[in-house]
Amino acid sequence: MTENLNGLRVLAVHAHPDDEALFTGGVLAKLRRLGAHVELLTATLGEEGEVIGETFSQLTVDNANLLGGFRVLELDAASEALGIHYRLLGGAGHFRDSGMAGSPAHENPRALVNRVGEARELIARHIDDARPHLIFTYGPDGGYGHPDHIAVHRAVHGAIEDSQWAVPRVWWAVISRADAYAALETIVPPEGWTKPDKAYLDNFTNEGYDVALELDDVDFAAKHDALAAHATQIWMADGTVSRTNPHAAIATMKEPSVASHAFALSNLYTMALTRREHFQLGHGQLPPSVDPAAAHGAAALIGGIDYE
Repeated sequence: MTENLNGLRVLAVHAHPDDEALFTGGVLAKLRRLGAHVELLTATLGEEGEVIGETFSQLTVDNANLLGGFRVLELDAASEALGIHYRLLGGAGHFRDSGMAGSPAHENPRALVNRVGEARELIARHIDDARPHLIFTYGPDGGYGHPDHIAVHRAVHGAIEDSQWAVPRVWWAVISRADAYAALETIVPPEGWTKPDKAYLDNFTNEGYDVALELDDVDFAAKHDALAAHATQIWMADGTVSRTNPHAAIATMKEPSVASHAFALSNLYTMALTRREHFQLGHGQLPPSVDPAAAHGAAALIGGIDYE
């Protein structure tokens, strides 16, 4: 069933450029490679982000305030690496990044957190046009509490209620806590990097999940390249350099079978890039005749859906 997914329509809805790669890069690449039509909706341009590297460091909101336009180019490159199509919800710049909890960016009337109802309406229209069989997004906590991620969760699930098309299944992308802790034990961070403390890591991860998707070499490479494309936001610890960040960082991977690559965001907390992505059921029913906790293939995500 999973060798030819022609006819399967997949939609991922994310808050900022880079979320598609961090949370769902592997699954989107895999489903597209197997023949599904895969589309990404990104809600904001990520204008409030920090910047890794000196080359474009003055694009931030407190300087030139041009980061959003630059991150569209990164999103374009990442989507190409994954082999998927993307759209910006409402058009480029329609919704603005709200920043972290408590940020002054919340006061901007264009901020996504202030326009969840409008986002819900636009996503509902897109659902009716695209008629996806699967939607990938975040759970109620947005993955780690980011206000825009929570806004996207609310907008997506509201849109599912409003749309004429009955979406068969929604998956929430989560990070397995057990996998994250086990992987970090095998990594020696690059010089100047640290490992996140328990509070930080627990906020980013989940104890439970329904499906663990194994990524083969092709899909793992696509996810790696998509992450690397977001060079203002993500620093790969495998020697990858770019015009954006010309500084190489190399982590020591003591057990490549557990974690073969590492990366960091602008906080320089070492995170593992593993060969599994994890998902919780957010809407619909679990696939019949598949034990989701033991399933590691696409069948665990799409089983029971008539898409042909």
